Amino acid sequence: MKRIDTGGISYFDKLEGSGEWLWGMDYCSGDMYEAEELYHLGHRIKQNRLLFLHCPDGRMLEPVKAKQGQYLGRPVFEDGHIHLLLADFPAGVISILRYDETADICDTVAEIPYCELEDCYNLLLKTSPLTLTRQPNGGRFQIIWPVRREFAIGETETFDFRKGNRLYFAQWFEDPDYREELVIRSFDSGEIIERHRGTLMRLPNGDEWLLE
Repeated sequence: MKRIDTGGISYFDKLEGSGEWLWGMDYCSGDMYEAEELYHLGHRIKQNRLLFLHCPDGRMLEPVKAKQGQYLGRPVFEDGHIHLLLADFPAGVISILRYDETADICDTVAEIPYCELEDCYNLLLKTSPLTLTRQPNGGRFQIIWPVRREFAIGETETFDFRKGNRLYFAQWFEDPDYREELVIRSFDSGEIIERHRGTLMRLPNGDEWLLE
């Protein structure tokens, strides 16, 4: 049995886009949106920690150590690198970082002024290519970076991933039994290109299965 000292982070999930990395986080101030609310209410934010474990050797990485007032979001793996989302509330900046494992450094891919966002609710990095998205309540979907887009979606649609100019969503129904559909929308217009009954499963090797 391999023992790995993670400092109390006991749950790790597969890193989106990678078959080799797992990621785990402590949620000392909740998720990013909850930390944002605490900051605006004048509470001191205890910065969170984000760790990565490499399979199968168990090597552990902590590419970024957040500072007071900063909070890390859900990471992704794109173009051979780990990418991280960092909110710096005092500085008023949302940063997208790329970790270079060979050089052991983080480069800044993009910085988005915090004032350009309504808030950090459902603010997520997605692949592929790398895209920063936000899905507020009320049947709306926003692309924040690398371009700005906003369009209406179904109330029960959830964004999954991007593939070039196609955006993949999952939508659920209860009519009366529960079921799901795959909805593919245009990146440019948000219009529905295809709709399929079933749930899309993405495998670590890149294959896709539609479970009907």
